[in-house]
Amino acid sequence: MISLHGFQATFQYLELFLQGLVCTLSLSVFTVLFGFILALALALMRMSRIKPIRFFAAAYVEVFRATPIMVQLFLVYYVLLAGVSLPSFKLFGFIRFERFVPGVIALSLNSGAYLSEIIRSGIQSVDQGQTEAARSLGMSQRQNLVEVVIPQAIKNILPAIANEFVTIIKESSICWTIGVQEIMFAVNTVKTATYSIGEPLIVAACVYFCLTFPTSKLIEHFERKMRRGDKR
Repeated sequence: MISLHGFQATFQYLELFLQGLVCTLSLSVFTVLFGFILALALALMRMSRIKPIRFFAAAYVEVFRATPIMVQLFLVYYVLLAGVSLPSFKLFGFIRFERFVPGVIALSLNSGAYLSEIIRSGIQSVDQGQTEAARSLGMSQRQNLVEVVIPQAIKNILPAIANEFVTIIKESSICWTIGVQEIMFAVNTVKTATYSIGEPLIVAACVYFCLTFPTSKLIEHFERKMRRGDKR
């Protein structure tokens, strides 16, 4: 049962939630960074004229979109990195590097599959006339892609990429299952220490809300500014 005493006991572990907040943000930032790089490669592979490359990218996207992220996390941690000795030190003094890295890898592999479809649709949304104009100026296919197509595509899909960041903040909660000290890890620690679960879960929900709600509103603000810029 939820009680005032339960909240008082939970707030004694507030530092754990603050550490979980830092860890969750770190997970999300690294995941978006590496996930975007992977997604860009996958998007270009899916648009390749070479059939095996196109097939591999399509198969990757379908597999990672069709399987639970927790299964992917466990496969990375217990299978893929089972025989790998990662450096044992703590980021920011409390995040265990050997647990943090598998979390980032699993989240990035999953996020890359979703982001690749967003990037591919963004590239395909660029007017074909832009490519023809670039070719008429003597630009190579690579120059056209890097200097003309991708910058315009990124502008079109920036809100979707930002929304993916919000999604990753929430999905990172599963990393507590492998010992990553994020927000849900703090909940489990408080539950073990106080024998209360309702109060730490409510505190965790508030922390997630404070992370995702302002981020969502910031995204909406930039979307409106971008739409006004397009109208000009």
